[in-house]
Amino acid sequence: MMEAVFRDLTTNVYGNPHSQSDSSSATCEIVREARQQVLEYFNASPKDYKCIFTSGASAALKLVGEAFPWSQKSCFMYTMENHNSVLGIREYALSQGAAAIAVDIEETVHHGVSNGIAASVSLSQHQIQRRNEEKFLEEELIGDAYNLFAFPSECNFSGLRFSLDLVKIIKEDSEKILEGSPFCNGRWMVLVDAAKGCATEPPDLSKYPVDFVVISFYKIFGYPTGLGALIARNDAAKLLKKTYFSGGTVAASIADIDFVKRREGIEELFEDGTASFLSIASIRHGFKILNSLTISAIGRHTAALATYLRKMLLALRHENGASVCKVYKSDSLKVLCREWGPIVSFNLKRPDGSWFGYREVEKLSSLSGIQLRTGCFCNPGACAKYLGLSHLDLRSNMEAGHVCWDDYDILNGKPTGAVRVSFGYMSSYEDAKKFIDFVKSSFVSLPNQTGLGHHLRERSIPFPDKGLESRFTSSFFLKSITIYPIKSCAGFSTEKWPLSISGLRYDREWLLKSLTGEILTQKKLPEMCLISTSIDLHRGIMFVESPRCKEGLQINLKSDLQSGGREEVDLYGQRFEAQGYTNEVNNWFSLAIGRTCCLLRYSMSNDYLLLNKCKNGGMRRDMQSRVTFANEAQFLLISEESVSDLNNRISSNVQKGAFEMPVQINPMRFRPNLVISGGEPYVEDEWRNLKIGNKYFMSLGGCNRCQMINVVHTAGGVQKSNEPLATLASYRRSKGKILFGILLRLHETDNEVEQETDSWLQVGQEVHPNSF
Repeated sequence: MMEAVFRDLTTNVYGNPHSQSDSSSATCEIVREARQQVLEYFNASPKDYKCIFTSGASAALKLVGEAFPWSQKSCFMYTMENHNSVLGIREYALSQGAAAIAVDIEETVHHGVSNGIAASVSLSQHQIQRRNEEKFLEEELIGDAYNLFAFPSECNFSGLRFSLDLVKIIKEDSEKILEGSPFCNGRWMVLVDAAKGCATEPPDLSKYPVDFVVISFYKIFGYPTGLGALIARNDAAKLLKKTYFSGGTVAASIADIDFVKRREGIEELFEDGTASFLSIASIRHGFKILNSLTISAIGRHTAALATYLRKMLLALRHENGASVCKVYKSDSLKVLCREWGPIVSFNLKRPDGSWFGYREVEKLSSLSGIQLRTGCFCNPGACAKYLGLSHLDLRSNMEAGHVCWDDYDILNGKPTGAVRVSFGYMSSYEDAKKFIDFVKSSFVSLPNQTGLGHHLRERSIPFPDKGLESRFTSSFFLKSITIYPIKSCAGFSTEKWPLSISGLRYDREWLLKSLTGEILTQKKLPEMCLISTSIDLHRGIMFVESPRCKEGLQINLKSDLQSGGREEVDLYGQRFEAQGYTNEVNNWFSLAIGRTCCLLRYSMSNDYLLLNKCKNGGMRRDMQSRVTFANEAQFLLISEESVSDLNNRISSNVQKGAFEMPVQINPMRFRPNLVISGGEPYVEDEWRNLKIGNKYFMSLGGCNRCQMINVVHTAGGVQKSNEPLATLASYRRSKGKILFGILLRLHETDNEVEQETDSWLQVGQEVHPNSF
């Protein structure tokens, strides 16, 4: 398809359809043909329906919501399984005094009827929502009004397909199905959100008189994005009350008086501005492929893949017999919801019945080259329904700081979302098989497995089979000290360095912030690792260099803070006060990273924490000590022996053919402050505290690793790979985290460190674990 699109765009000239040049006229004809193809896809007659192109399915829903003839007698009714973009119509209805009601579809199946099975359908209504305070008597609500009922052709959370018989039931039998409701009268119109379902089973509009159907083309073809359509019945479209007019929607207007004559064609009236004609021209090539395959064959193919995956997931068992997978589907609706679409939504369980977080599944699948969608998929009703989340649960999760797309995947022992696998016409059995193999190798505990301690043992990180006493009596010493003055930029190593009340002096004391307020890190800008830093304590100067800047930068640690002003920085659920720098300094860093930014320094003069926005402190582990802009704690310690063991495992994977080229990981890949030598691999995991020289440190536990350790600084620039995170994930997972290294904080009080003159760490000092 993409080859055909590129060939088309590079060999033809297109013009704005709102003109009369030859190219514009030709484009206008292409747009007309595209409308016809869309209607044919839904088996809709041009005599009954019109295709209105929009910027997406959400824009089509917004168009219906803002132009629908709402009144105080109107009702917007929708199934619980609906996308947020459908729920958003509620805002228009409520603002116009209309009511809004969420419903669950229920049915009772009766046997012994002449035609086999008949279903008695009812709608279980949730509470009526209204915004205005005026109370309406029931008889005042009865009368002529337009009501809107919305449901998806396929739920994007569970894959549940709703029968389009609902359309006729709502439109023709509303008095019966809504018996006792003040909204049983009036004219009911039906909106079907087909954005998910139309890729494999488009609604047949010759059989079902749907008033409005919304679609998204990238969900059908994958390309183009930013293009959707509203397919509207002619009589329904004429009821929509459009306020705004724009270029292309008017026949004439006068600038200095209140006069406008709108176009009469439905498409012309509702398509504001210039249509996305290049995208519209591209969908022809997508329909050509679908027509060659046939939609029925696509439906059978994707259904078979989803059925296979669903059965394989449900069959998985841990070694203790416990089920691995909870698949979210309901078999309670036999008649109106009798099929399932080509998606499988689920969560995975550990042998003890606790949940694997969906973010853990997503992170590991990405390392295996598998892309998943996780969360609630913008479908809060279905998410709450299938996960068993009450209103109290949802509010509690929000109070804990949970919002869409964050990392809070398990709260109070319950998942906040799910994992979803989606299949399309281009999917294959090999894709499904690879995913099953991934789940088996990463999440299923099997007997007689070695090296997969996270699968088999309560303590998820395995250790060599030696006594603990011998592990702690081995000698350890400090191998290196590294300071990272600017967050996410390169650090420098030194033989000895002073301590401060926030850890190593000047460590993570600066950061870069974009003009939009985003804190810049290597996760989004890997090139930041190319910025090198060093500090001369005697001269009181920080030296900064970048391959993108001809000259280096010198920052006086004491005198360069006066002209930049102060501002607040939000970081990891906390707010800090920081001091800025001059335009000269900011311009240097903007050139170094290729993005406009400013340099900010942690303010030591004020309280280090101005505001804790989340009860749990975000991702920050150390909430007792003064910490600068470090992610979690004052220090990160890495063992040289643990790195050596990791490299041996990676080499073993190379020999097994898992990787094409050997990879040697340097300890600095993990950005540690302290590297120790001696003892056995991973012995540091069990340290409660330690002493280095005459200084005492408390262990805060393992450090959770992310994709940042896969960024490699080479002579040619910055490269990304799957290592070492992929290998670490195979044996260093614990409760949803991939741990390597331990986090530390100083044990002394702030005053003790501040007042001592010998508060230094030095390479070669002995390290004594569990010394107090």
